[in-house]
Amino acid sequence: MVALSLLLVAAAVALATWYRRRGEQRTRAVARLLDSADALEDRLRTARSEIEAIAGDEQNPVREAMQEMLRQRLWLQQHGQAASLEQLDSVRASIDAARESIDDQLVQIERARASLH
Repeated sequence: MVALSLLLVAAAVALATWYRRRGEQRTRAVARLLDSADALEDRLRTARSEIEAIAGDEQNPVREAMQEMLRQRLWLQQHGQAASLEQLDSVRASIDAARESIDDQLVQIERARASLH
């Protein structure tokens, strides 16, 4: 009887530890996702005037990237609690890809400016 009680206590502790770790992983995934979104937003604010000066209003990659970031934040708000870690990582990866695209466009703008001087 004592052995059964100890076994049940050990199983309960193991289960509680598993749930806590899963919660910590989710918290870290959401934090990484929000950090990526914040980094993209900061980068877009910095890049907005430079890219719009070159691309104009017809082709506005900054506006498109801002809209994508806002869609991702809305998705997180609506579905973040139920989302799997894989889904959270996927959203973060798409935000990171958008930031990398903006960075690439800024490099191209800088090269174009350098060749003019």
